[in-house]
Order: sequence, then C-alpha cells, then structure tokens
Amino acid sequence: MDEPLDEQEHGPLAGFTVGVTAARRADELNALLRRRGGAVVHGPALRIVPLADDTELLAATKELIGHAPDVVVATTAIGFRGWIEAAEGWGYGEELLDVLRRVELLARGPKVKGAVRAAGLTESWSPSSESMAEVLDRLLAEGVAGRRIALQLHGEPLPGFVEALTAGGAEVVGVPVYRWMPPEDLGPLDRLLDAVLARGLDAVTFTSAPAAASLLSRAGERGVRDGLVAALRHDVLAVCVGPVTALPLQAEGIDTYQPERFRLGPLVQLLCKELPARSRVLPVAGHRVEVRGHAVLVDGSLRPVPPAGMALLGLLARRPGWVVSRADLLRALPGAGRDEHAVETAMARLRTSLGTPKLIQTVVKRGYRLAVDPRAEQKYDD
Repeated sequence: MDEPLDEQEHGPLAGFTVGVTAARRADELNALLRRRGGAVVHGPALRIVPLADDTELLAATKELIGHAPDVVVATTAIGFRGWIEAAEGWGYGEELLDVLRRVELLARGPKVKGAVRAAGLTESWSPSSESMAEVLDRLLAEGVAGRRIALQLHGEPLPGFVEALTAGGAEVVGVPVYRWMPPEDLGPLDRLLDAVLARGLDAVTFTSAPAAASLLSRAGERGVRDGLVAALRHDVLAVCVGPVTALPLQAEGIDTYQPERFRLGPLVQLLCKELPARSRVLPVAGHRVEVRGHAVLVDGSLRPVPPAGMALLGLLARRPGWVVSRADLLRALPGAGRDEHAVETAMARLRTSLGTPKLIQTVVKRGYRLAVDPRAEQKYDD
C-alpha cells in the first residue's frame, strides 16, 4: 500500500477529483489543479475551428475591408491576435490594419488593450472593469443610430448586447474569430459525463458558456440530461470562470460558483477553498478524520481509499456514531448485488486503507459504526 503523504505535501485539493471541460488552455488548468493535489478528469466539451481555416471569418474580414465600420469592439486578446494573424495569412493583413486605424476601436479590458497595441494600433477607449455592459453603456451614450458596429465574437453569448445596439438604430456586424464545434472524439466527454452521473467527481469546471451548453446537449443526446442536472444541483460543484459562462447552467436551475476575478488562477483558488469546506470532519477514536472525495485525511495524513470503501465510509459519516446495518451498507456499495459478504470484504479493505482499524467498530449481528467521540466534536465545528 502507498505510504500516506504528509499534510504539507498533499495540497488543498488532495483527495478530490475535478472535471475539466475546457479545450483551450486545458493543459494549464489541469496542471494548476494537479499541482494542488487534485485528480483530474479531462473531457473537452468543444473543439475550436482553426482561424485560418474558417471561411466565416474570412468572409467577415473581406466585408469590413470593403465597407469599413464606424466602430470595432475587440472583446478578447487571443481572438483579436488570432484575427490579425489569420488576415495576414490570407494576404489581407495590411488592409485590415488600415481599416482598424481609421475607426473607433474599443478594447474590453487591459489584456485586449495589450493585443491591440501589439498590432501597432491604439484603442480609442477601454473600460477598467473588463465589462461588456460598460462598453454597451458607452456606445449607447454616444448614440448608435445609423452607425455600423463590428463586434468581435468570442464563442460565448452576449445577452442583450446586440439587441440593445440594434434597437438603438445601429447595424451590427459579427466577426466570428473562433467557432466552437463538438469534439471529434466524444469518448473523453462521455467519460466525464458518466463520472458526474456516478458522483465520481467533486466539481466540474467550465471556462466558456459553449462548453457548458455542449455538456448539457451531449447529456440530452444520451438521454441523461435530467440526471446530469440533478447531479450538478445537489452533489457535484459547478465552478465557472465568470457569470457569462454560468448562464446555460443557471438556466437549468444549477447554482454555480465563480471567482471574483475571471481567470484560471482565481478559479483554482476558489476550488481550494470550497471543496475542503464541504468535507466532513469528525473526531473518531481519538483521531481527526476528514472525509474527502476519494481519500481520507487521518490526522493530516492522506489515505487513498478505493471507491467501494468510500461508499461505505460516506454512509457511516452521514450517520456518525450510529450503527449502520449490513443491508444498508450493501445498498451503498456500487454493483455489490445481494451478498452481504461483499460488505465485509470492502470493510476490511477500507480499514486497511485508513491505517487505523479502530476508527470503525463492528457491532455484532447489527452492522458497523464510526467510533465517534461526541465530546471532541465541538472543537472541529468551531
């Protein structure tokens, strides 16, 4: 059996499993999670059409060169850079830059401003808040009637943005700098979906609204959409990089968690705070026991536990100190059938994994119980 890890070594996400739906920057997010001790199930919910191959972007670029807009709104740094690079690859780079130099160029936030300046351009204005609502307020305050506004789309919905401009009398031209499509290989996404349905994940992360919508859509295709929604509502934490990303989930009545800053680092920091806070901490037989997703901390030492053992321990922890019958424990075991001997086998392995057999007491002819000390319980609640 693996030796338990020291508390300082295992990291705040040790014992938890996190699903990652991202396609772009997935390696970075996976590394951040693993560096903090988490296990990762990666199932990209989307793939991105390469910009240089996207005929829709080429057509929009030609249209803007031929009929220059009054305003261009740049919404993401990677999208703006990709647009310029794709135009250069098609032989329209200088013509596009000439157009952008002559228009009112609005950059949503500091990162986009940096991409604009790296292209040799200067933005007319940029909000400090990175808020598209603030961009919209500025445009409407200026007056948009009769103006042609090019909006760099970035794969996520912009609720009310285009509608408000159109209602104000503007002509809005969308520039689709990346296009989302379902993944070519659905296997990893289906495995992630199965893990959510089985409550094998503690959280799922979303970095774009299309990824959230795609996971829901795939669940619908497989006939398990209701099960997915139920799991995300009650058992598996849905963590989104920002409020726009959360919209498809919130429309299903799913509560989402979001960091204050819409970045990957703060998203991981949020998980490091929320997941341990949801763990059950109990004083058991003179030890501090913290039950996590697929492992247990016993006095700060990480003890990996197999799924069958976690199923038993989870039920015992929900009834701390009470005797749980073999029949109830058997029902909690995944795929155990009707043989109560499976409970004894799984319990023996659980005790071995915990490294402290006296944590779980056998109550003859009745079942098993956690050896909880009620007098010590208060100090873990404070």
